[in-house]
Amino acid sequence: MHGVGSGCMNNNTPLPGFKGATVSCEKGTRIKILLADVHNMVSQGLRHLLEQEQDLQVVGEVDHGAGAVKLARELKPDVIVMEARLPGLKPADAVKQIKRFERPHYVLVLTTSGDEDHAMELLLAGADGCIFKASSCEDLVRAIRVIAAGQFICDPVLERKILKRTGQVGAAAVESPLPLTRREAELLKLAAQGLNNGKIADRLHLTVGTVKGYFGHIFSKMEVSSRTQAVLEGLKRGWVSLDNE
Repeated sequence: MHGVGSGCMNNNTPLPGFKGATVSCEKGTRIKILLADVHNMVSQGLRHLLEQEQDLQVVGEVDHGAGAVKLARELKPDVIVMEARLPGLKPADAVKQIKRFERPHYVLVLTTSGDEDHAMELLLAGADGCIFKASSCEDLVRAIRVIAAGQFICDPVLERKILKRTGQVGAAAVESPLPLTRREAELLKLAAQGLNNGKIADRLHLTVGTVKGYFGHIFSKMEVSSRTQAVLEGLKRGWVSLDNE
């Protein structure tokens, strides 16, 4: 990883290259972070780099899944930066347990190229974002700020790989009943094909606000919190396809 960015230079820092447009930084607030990585040297290096940012504070480090759950409960971090392959308790199970806590915790997954299956499991379990371990420190800092603000973020290259992998799994799955209306299903299929809200609105002759409203209903019905989670679940269950139909 390379040098850490200089932090929020203004109230709305753009996030080029990532899903999740901007994030607002409130003066005087610090984002508390728990690092969960099997390699202690990696965690120590990340701590040193992240704590150069005035709005970030590393409150703990852990090297296994059960410990991540325990420290998330005890230390109450805002963001847990978790390696996709933690030993012990399966990372996906750790994410599910963390997401059941009364206090909201956001989980950012760090993964490597070729390990999309594990990243997919964690996103389906409720993780709030996923980037490559090889990402720059600037991208890591931005990702932490974005998910701490309650937004979803995923490296675009990684997201497409995960969606393709899920589509291959879903193609062989037995289709389950679709809980969505015809219009909602249409929007979800377009999202699976990579269209953003603006392009979906143009395609279906709707306003962007109406499209956002539809996705709100979709998230509620599917019990997910992001477009990527909804598409992943739809692909897994055979409801949508990545093909242009």
